[in-house]
Amino acid sequence: MVRCWGRRPWLPDRCPVFRKERVVSVRTLSRVQEGKSVQRQDAEFVSEYITPTRIMLAEGGVTGTENLLRPYCGQVSTNEPNVCIFRNGKDGRSSVLLDFGKEIQGGIQIVRAMSGDKAAARFRVCFGESVSEALSSVDEAGATATNEHSVRDFEISVPWLGAVEYGNTGFRFVRLDLLGEDAEALLVAVRAISRYRDIPYVGQFRCSDERLNQIWQTGAYTVHLSMQEYLWDGIKRDRLVWIGDMHPEVMAVNTVFGDHKVVRKSLDYVRNSTPPTVWMNGICSYSLWWIIIQHHLYEYYGDIAYLREQHAYLTELLHTVMANFDGSKENFKDGRFIDWPTSEKPDAIHAGLQALSVRAMEAGADMAGWLGDSKLKEECSAAALKLREYKPSVTSSKQAAALLYLENMAGADEVRDVILAGGANGFSSFMGYYMLEALAKSGNYDEAMKMISEYWGAMLDLGATTFWEDFDYSKAAGAGRIDEIVPEGKYDIHADGGAYCYVGLRHSFCHGWASGPTTWLSSHVLGVEPVEPGFKKVRINPHLGSLEWVEGSYPTPYGPITVSHRKSADGSVKSSIHLPKGVRLVK
Repeated sequence: MVRCWGRRPWLPDRCPVFRKERVVSVRTLSRVQEGKSVQRQDAEFVSEYITPTRIMLAEGGVTGTENLLRPYCGQVSTNEPNVCIFRNGKDGRSSVLLDFGKEIQGGIQIVRAMSGDKAAARFRVCFGESVSEALSSVDEAGATATNEHSVRDFEISVPWLGAVEYGNTGFRFVRLDLLGEDAEALLVAVRAISRYRDIPYVGQFRCSDERLNQIWQTGAYTVHLSMQEYLWDGIKRDRLVWIGDMHPEVMAVNTVFGDHKVVRKSLDYVRNSTPPTVWMNGICSYSLWWIIIQHHLYEYYGDIAYLREQHAYLTELLHTVMANFDGSKENFKDGRFIDWPTSEKPDAIHAGLQALSVRAMEAGADMAGWLGDSKLKEECSAAALKLREYKPSVTSSKQAAALLYLENMAGADEVRDVILAGGANGFSSFMGYYMLEALAKSGNYDEAMKMISEYWGAMLDLGATTFWEDFDYSKAAGAGRIDEIVPEGKYDIHADGGAYCYVGLRHSFCHGWASGPTTWLSSHVLGVEPVEPGFKKVRINPHLGSLEWVEGSYPTPYGPITVSHRKSADGSVKSSIHLPKGVRLVK
């Protein structure tokens, strides 16, 4: 069944929509059984056809571009009065650049009308997460745009009086070039095909600061797009399951969607493909994050059967980790990584790994206790206590300071000063979540909300509709927007930015690990926190700071908790709380 939708604003309880048709995804899962290919449809995915919101650029012999903004019924006819005509001469090509209004995961549909030439028309298609990327080419000398991980620059044949669909990447913009001398093609429609899981936004957040509302929603949408077959890091790049990336992603999934199968599927995938004596994704901290995520999952859902499935692997992995301690110090030999901005700061990496080792050992002790494994619990507890004997110095690294303080290995005042120094400069989209957590722990809620507004809000100011793999806040003031052709004299935040594996246009502009503010706002401003595994007991402790009100909901295994807090004239906060049956409120 196909349903046609008119244009409407973004609704926070479902995926954002524009002008589109909504269909159940045609994607199938195949397996061979007795010589036959058995097809099973994944019903949770939908594909939606989205009409462009604006024409960014039209060059060469292109006329009738306004017709590409018309809703398309889904069926081409022999009499199409409203077409966009591409007509090439001998000295150039015809091009259009389309904006679909929001980052999506999927591909493109091109529909061609009847014309005199029945030969297939050749088009070059370039996807882009920014205007700059869509205007780039992978075959240019020194190009940073690539076809790695997903194809974003390619040629395609479009049949006469027919349609073609192609593509599987993350994008917002599409450039079409008609190829060939004296070529002509009449297009009825060019639509994006957005593919995502059709799941409700059970968690909600709204407050008296609209900028924070938009940031919460953008973080939720960013992690939603990352929930593909597995929980990916990004939808353009790398489209892989990176366990460290998953921790803030999982926290955001818990906050917005509740218990979802893609989390366990992704954790199990990496576990099954990585011996417990080898670091997950080749990074020692990512094995620590796997342990920490398992702990969080049990805290949130209390699924002892799933935890028991991890017991043998968890035990061997914990022993592998312990073998890399040198007395009271972490001593990991390889795969030493915290985040990209600290990659060349060995002291920050060491401090971060020390803190994460303590956290993983204490998480291991808790899980061993829940599993009734007293021997493993004693081993993990002893290792954690030994590690706590040594406290690395708090460097100028905001990442290291935050991780140390969250494990009570640094002082509140010292860490606060490091994190707040220079404002949002030095934040990172991954580790920024833990910096916010450290500010909350030290009681600096207003300062944390200011950092959210400055750092993540600056991405919105530059045209972002999802949050990025990384963001150098110091470049924001002189940068052009990603949804415009960058003016001369402005810094191109996409083409000229990035570092390490995300140089220039390779930089992912939809990265799930950047969704931390969504979790933080629900946990600390709305104030919802589980205090017993499975959310059987909950503490609700709001911190409105300068906000006048906040309201929202939070998923639990028993159903959503709904909360409203309003500040009175005397500064006191009046709360309205509704708990599902099975959840008890504690002070």
